[in-house]
Amino acid sequence: MGARAAPSRRRQAGRRLRYLPTGSFPFLLLLLLLCIQLGGGQKKKENLLAEKVEQLMEWSSRRSIFRMNGDKFRKFIKAPPRNYSMIVMFTALQPQRQCSVCRQANEEYQILANSWRYSSAFCNKLFFSMVDYDEGTDVFQQLNMNSAPTFMHFPPKGRPKRADTFDLQRIGFAAEQLAKWIADRTDVHIRVFRPPNYSGTIALALLVSLVGGLLYLRRNNLEFIYNKTGWAMVSLCIVFAMTSGQMWNHIRGPPYAHKNPHNGQVSYIHGSSQAQFVAESHIILVLNAAITMGMVLLNEAATSKGDVGKRRTF
Repeated sequence: MGARAAPSRRRQAGRRLRYLPTGSFPFLLLLLLLCIQLGGGQKKKENLLAEKVEQLMEWSSRRSIFRMNGDKFRKFIKAPPRNYSMIVMFTALQPQRQCSVCRQANEEYQILANSWRYSSAFCNKLFFSMVDYDEGTDVFQQLNMNSAPTFMHFPPKGRPKRADTFDLQRIGFAAEQLAKWIADRTDVHIRVFRPPNYSGTIALALLVSLVGGLLYLRRNNLEFIYNKTGWAMVSLCIVFAMTSGQMWNHIRGPPYAHKNPHNGQVSYIHGSSQAQFVAESHIILVLNAAITMGMVLLNEAATSKGDVGKRRTF
């Protein structure tokens, strides 16, 4: 029975093979080759991504902000694959550019990047870089960028959106404001650590010492404390500072002025009604002081009983 069953099974297998379509073998072979190619391409992307991340981590271990030229920008930021976010500061720090705002923004950017580099949450999901105009002119042209400094976020996938460009003119470039913007774009929260600065404490101590010394020297005659003119001058100074926007400058940290890196034109008045430069607040302060002084002189001329020529001059 066993000898007879074996040929029967072979005949059934032969029948099943005859029923397979003749053209299925090339199709199966092509499908197999396609799977092998896709697997090899995926492996190649993974290796390339690992090399890029390893290189970025090595640069970050040396400096919290690494500089990029056109080739590095296209390789590590524009070209896929990429699973990390990149914050890029486009600036013009060369002395011949005379961009004082760029230097001020660079100091805040350094504070922010150092806070991230030396924090316990540091990982390979966020990196900080810089492109200088004289080192990456082609990058500026590629992005149609004609102003500096500018901060941009390049997400792990896709192209940057409008919100990925930091609104420096309206918000300012303080490290705390940059950290808040990065948290909104990447969900990475950076606690800003500033180096100790004792200049404010020293200035306050000197002021207190000066006032205390003046009171001690005039301890027998303190009538100047009740001088209305003196208190009026102090009050006016406070009013001038507040109405000119000095408190807004202190909170937002805007640049003093804006200089176009292409033509060197300096703007002291901001083009938007929602922001201002520090120079603009100084101009407003001077104008307000001049108007107030004019009103005081007119009042003095109208109420005084002195020389007519002096009153006309007032």
